[in-house]
Amino acid sequence: MGIEHDIYQTTFRSEYQKSAINLIYTYNWFMEKVKKILEKEDITSQQFNILRILRGQCGPLSTLQIRQRMLDKMSDTSRIVDRLIAKDLVKKVTCENDRRLVDVTITPKGLELLSELDKYQDEMDGLFSRLSEEEAKILNTLLDKVRGGCNAE
Repeated sequence: MGIEHDIYQTTFRSEYQKSAINLIYTYNWFMEKVKKILEKEDITSQQFNILRILRGQCGPLSTLQIRQRMLDKMSDTSRIVDRLIAKDLVKKVTCENDRRLVDVTITPKGLELLSELDKYQDEMDGLFSRLSEEEAKILNTLLDKVRGGCNAE
C-alpha cells in the first residue's frame, strides 16, 4: 500500500513533497514500533540512544560529545543523562584530562539493559523484511544523499 492510502491523500504538489511526507510518515511509523519495544524496559528512544553511544565508546564521554553523536540533535542531553542517572543506567565520573569537568559512563545495569534490548534486534530488522539487502543499501544511499544537501550546520 502506498502513502496515499495510508494518509488518505490522493494528490501531492510534487514528488518532492510526497517524498518529504513519506519520510515523516515512515519515521513516525518506525518510531512507534521502537517505542513499543523500549516501553517494555521503561526507557525512551533518546535514553536508548545515549546508552548505545556509551556502550560503543567503551569509555566516558562528556555530554557535549554524547550530543554530537546523538540521532536527535535537538534533545536536551544533560536532562536525559540525569534521568538515566536516576535509573542507575549511567553515572558521572571525573574527567581524566580535566578534573573540573564531569564525564558520563555506562553502568553495569545499563550494559545489562542493552543486552536485554539486543534480543529485539531480529524483530527490528524484520521491519525491513520487505526490502532486499540491495534495496536497503539503495535506501541508505538515497537518505544520505538527501541529508548531504542539508549540512549547512
